[in-house]
Amino acid sequence: MLEQMGAAAKAASYKLALLSSREKNRVLEKIAEYLEAQSHEILLANEQDLLEARRNGLSEAMLDRLALNPARLKSIADDVRQVCSLADPVGQVIDGGLLDSGLRIERRRVPLGVIGVIYEARPNVTVDVASLCLKTGNAAILRGGKETWRTNAATVKVIQQALEECGLPAGAVQAIESPDRALVNEMLRMDKYIDMLIPRGGAGLHKLCREQSTIPVITGGIGVCHIFVDDTAEIEPALKIIVNAKTQRPSTCNTVETLLVHQRIAERFLPALSQQMAQSGVTLHADSNALTQLKDGPAKVEAVKAEQYDDEFLSLDLNVKVVADLDDAIAHIRAHGTQHSDAILTRTLSNANRFVNEVDSSAVYVNASTRFTDGGQFGLGAEVAVSTQKLHARGPMGLEALTTYKWIGFGDDTIRA
Repeated sequence: MLEQMGAAAKAASYKLALLSSREKNRVLEKIAEYLEAQSHEILLANEQDLLEARRNGLSEAMLDRLALNPARLKSIADDVRQVCSLADPVGQVIDGGLLDSGLRIERRRVPLGVIGVIYEARPNVTVDVASLCLKTGNAAILRGGKETWRTNAATVKVIQQALEECGLPAGAVQAIESPDRALVNEMLRMDKYIDMLIPRGGAGLHKLCREQSTIPVITGGIGVCHIFVDDTAEIEPALKIIVNAKTQRPSTCNTVETLLVHQRIAERFLPALSQQMAQSGVTLHADSNALTQLKDGPAKVEAVKAEQYDDEFLSLDLNVKVVADLDDAIAHIRAHGTQHSDAILTRTLSNANRFVNEVDSSAVYVNASTRFTDGGQFGLGAEVAVSTQKLHARGPMGLEALTTYKWIGFGDDTIRA
């Protein structure tokens, strides 16, 4: 089955690579139109997935990721329209010039070919990936989690109808509907057809892909994100940022999981934090120094477990640790972070500069919420993933991250001397 899917995707990628921006945008507009026109079928499939997920005891965080409603589906369709408005990077000349040999050379952006994406309970990823791949002339093979197979199947059916309506092969976007995990292992070795693999899920999935894949893998999306409150931070603005970073949507990878507080400000800051977290319904997991300041506050608090510094809560839970200084905060982030998103709250320029220069994450913030690490917020349109590695893309992956380049030489009967 996968062999046939791979061959169909590769054949489709050759056709997609020849499309003009206008032709690609026409497909995307049709997809957005069909997503809204056939929303009933997609939402019905999603209800069935949610019902089964609840029966299987999925957490509230996972159920939130899985759930669609008319407003979310409309937002997904609008994201597709937003991709239409973005500049098409394919065909862009990156650089070049005339060489001494008389050869005129240029480096031009081209599609990667076929993108494989393995993801869990995130039905929006199906459309995000499809739209970004189509805009950049790439075919896509998608393998969503078993929790979303009905939603994904219904969504891909709509996308394929739009493709065929525009005279393009349905093989340009395909989904592996079977929940059989053996198919994931088979997919990881489809280097004959798939040019780049992107896993979007937990640490176990990323480890599997890194160790087993014969295809280049882009890893990321695991966000053990930190905020460091230094001793010059102003309490009220700092609390506003922390509430946003923790509670706006707790199940996302750019949600803060650990708060580091400078010891000089802890006695004043932590009681105010407890008040705010109680109002926001956040449970605090505190180290021994923080626990002293928090135990008599209104927020629910318990002693932090060592392993909690290395995991995503993806819920209304927050680690709190008192640190000696900026060096201590940076050391903690280096030991426990995932190079996703980390922030400093400060009124000292030198501290801000040190944090930015010394924290090696894909996104670093000064006096801002970690929740901004998102393709839409960065002006990239829908993202295919957030990469926490350094090759070939880093941070939110938009259109350019789904292209490579080729060298093109123009001669006038030119030969090498």
